[in-house]
Amino acid sequence: MSRIGKAPVTFPNSVTINIGKDNVITVKGPKGELKESIDRDIKVESENGTLTLSRPTDQIRHRSMHGLYRALIANMVKGVTEGYKKELELVGVGYKASNQGNLLDLSLGYSHNIIFEVPKELKVSTATEKGQNPKIFIEGVDKQLLGQVAAKIRSLRKPEPYKGKGVKYSNELIRRKAGKAAGK
Repeated sequence: MSRIGKAPVTFPNSVTINIGKDNVITVKGPKGELKESIDRDIKVESENGTLTLSRPTDQIRHRSMHGLYRALIANMVKGVTEGYKKELELVGVGYKASNQGNLLDLSLGYSHNIIFEVPKELKVSTATEKGQNPKIFIEGVDKQLLGQVAAKIRSLRKPEPYKGKGVKYSNELIRRKAGKAAGK
């Protein structure tokens, strides 16, 4: 039995959840609104501040969908109440980041700057402090979109294992390798 799927999703009074036709769930909160289409086999019931999901059978497909959609709905509720935030760090000499609105201008050691347009659903900001690596902060209500954009920015120059140069998440640990051993 799916332990995640069995757990009810609790939501505060500031959040309204609407279960529409074709199993489209709309979650509205103080930070925004999110929609998700749910498999027609999964039944969703809402009563006094909790949302419960149930499945018709114990087939593998139904079991996996049960936990998946419960987690997606819980992420939507957390997103519209608290929001999500990711922090990226640029490690390397001469690596810079600046933004104008949702346009991110990155200097990552290539012959040209990279202009990256962040979707309008997300807010981006940059910080450069003396003696610190430049940082990029991305905020939004959609966890999936936020993670996808952060991964795309990271993929522009992944951290390399010898010096650790590149774009990395601020809490990411990079496995370092030893360089060439000096000959005699």
